[in-house]
Amino acid sequence: MKYSSSCQCAKVGVVLSLPHSIERLEPRKCDCDFCKSHELIYLSEPDGELSIEAHGALKQLKQGSEQATFWQCRSCNQIVAVTMALDGQIKGAVNGNLFTKNWRLKNSVIVSPKTLSPEKKRDRWATAWLNVNFNAG
Repeated sequence: MKYSSSCQCAKVGVVLSLPHSIERLEPRKCDCDFCKSHELIYLSEPDGELSIEAHGALKQLKQGSEQATFWQCRSCNQIVAVTMALDGQIKGAVNGNLFTKNWRLKNSVIVSPKTLSPEKKRDRWATAWLNVNFNAG
């Protein structure tokens, strides 16, 4: 199943491809200061895929252990996704807030990656995140 959305100004589009309904995903809410300040919730599915189409430049941000890259729209400043290169692939999670207008998501569970070592974070992300493709558009 495919779900399309965009950032607030519509300059960055996303397509989330899932093997099942988006309503079955369990959104995660990170308790770090960065994610809380941006009110982020994350969606991912190891068997899913995320395509990001940027019609304007994306800004890259690093936080915490600086292993992952947060992608922010330069125009509206909304965080679109977080990614990391793992085993030759780009893996990541999409900002679930992009989908809350059109689909009813489950309540978020609080997660605390800041309590994990950098190696444990990579292990967790390798098993939980989806494949990500970029199109500079």
